[in-house]
Amino acid sequence: MGVGGEKFQLGTVGALGLSVVSSVSIVICNKALMSSLGFTFATTLTSWHLLVTFCSLHVALWMKFFEHKAFDSRTVMGFGVLNGISIGLLNLSLGFNSVGFYQMTKLAIIPCTVILETLFFRKKFSRTIQISLSVLLLGVGVATVTDLQLNAVGSILSLLAIITTCIAQIMTNTIQKKFKVSSTQLLYQSCPYQSLTLFLIGPFLDGFLTNQNVFAFNYTSQVVFFIVLSCLISVSVNFSTFLVIGKTSPVTYQVLGHLKTCLVLTFGYVLLHDPFSWRNILGILIAVVGMVLYSYFCSIEPKNAEVSPQQTKEGDSAPLISDSLSKVENGGDDDEPLKVPMWSSKYSRA
Repeated sequence: MGVGGEKFQLGTVGALGLSVVSSVSIVICNKALMSSLGFTFATTLTSWHLLVTFCSLHVALWMKFFEHKAFDSRTVMGFGVLNGISIGLLNLSLGFNSVGFYQMTKLAIIPCTVILETLFFRKKFSRTIQISLSVLLLGVGVATVTDLQLNAVGSILSLLAIITTCIAQIMTNTIQKKFKVSSTQLLYQSCPYQSLTLFLIGPFLDGFLTNQNVFAFNYTSQVVFFIVLSCLISVSVNFSTFLVIGKTSPVTYQVLGHLKTCLVLTFGYVLLHDPFSWRNILGILIAVVGMVLYSYFCSIEPKNAEVSPQQTKEGDSAPLISDSLSKVENGGDDDEPLKVPMWSSKYSRA
C-alpha cells in the first residue's frame, strides 16, 4: 500500500474516532440538559448548533484554515433545506410514536439506504456485507427496541423521516465527489440553510411536542452553560458527520451511528446508572459482532462495499438528485457562471 493509501486510511480512522467521541459527548451533555434541567427544545437547539458551526467555520475560513470553493447555490440550498426537514421529521416521529417504534425507524435507515443506492447508483452490496448488516440491525434492535405501538400519523412521519434522511446522507457523499468539494466546504455552505430551516420550524415544532415556549423558558446559568457546551461540541459532531460520509459511505456512517448507540447505552449504565438488562447486553454483543463482520468484509471487498460506478467515473450522472438540482450536475455548460450564497460573495470566483 502506498503513502497515499496509508494517509487515506489514517484520515478515515481519525474521522471515525472524532465522530464517535464527539457524538457520545453531545448525547451525554444533551441528556443532562434535557433530563436534568428540563430544556426539551431539541429542534431549536439543533438550529443553534448549526448556527454556531457556521460561525466557527467562517472564522476558520477567515484564518485560512480551509479554502472556499463556490458551486451551484441551488444544490446547496436544496441540500441544506432537506437536511433541516429530515431532522424535524425525526423529532416529529419521536413525538408521535413510542420509543420502540422510533428506534425501528432509525434501524430502517440502513436497508433504505442500501435500496436507494442499489436502484439509483447501481451500487452492489455483496451477500457477506448484507449478512453483517443484518446481524448488526438484529443486535441493535434487541438492545433498544422495547414496545412497538403503531399509529397512522406516526407511521407516515417515520416513513418520511427515513426517506429524507437517506437521501440527505446519500447527497452528502455524492455532492462532495460530484463537485470535488471537501466536507468542510460543503458544511460551510449548507449550514446557514439548515440552521434557518430549523430555526423557523423549531419553536413551533418544539411547542407542539412539549406544550412549552422556548423563548419563555427560564434560562438559568446552568442551562446556559450546557447549551453553550452542547453548541461547541456540535461543531465537532457536524464536521465529523460530513467527513465520515465523504470518506466512506452513507451505510458506513449509519453503522457507526449504531456503534454510538451501543456506547451511549454502556456509558449511561456506567456513568449515569441507567437501567440495564441482560437483553441490552445481549443486543450490544450481537451488534458488535455485526460491526466487526461489516468492517472485515469492507476491508477485503473495498470495491463492492464502498465504491459505486458513479464514484469511479467523474462524468457519470446522479439520477437521485439530478431532477431538482443544478445544470452542472446534468451535464450543463461548465462555463456557466456559478451562483454562490450571499454570505460567500466575498470569496466567489471572478
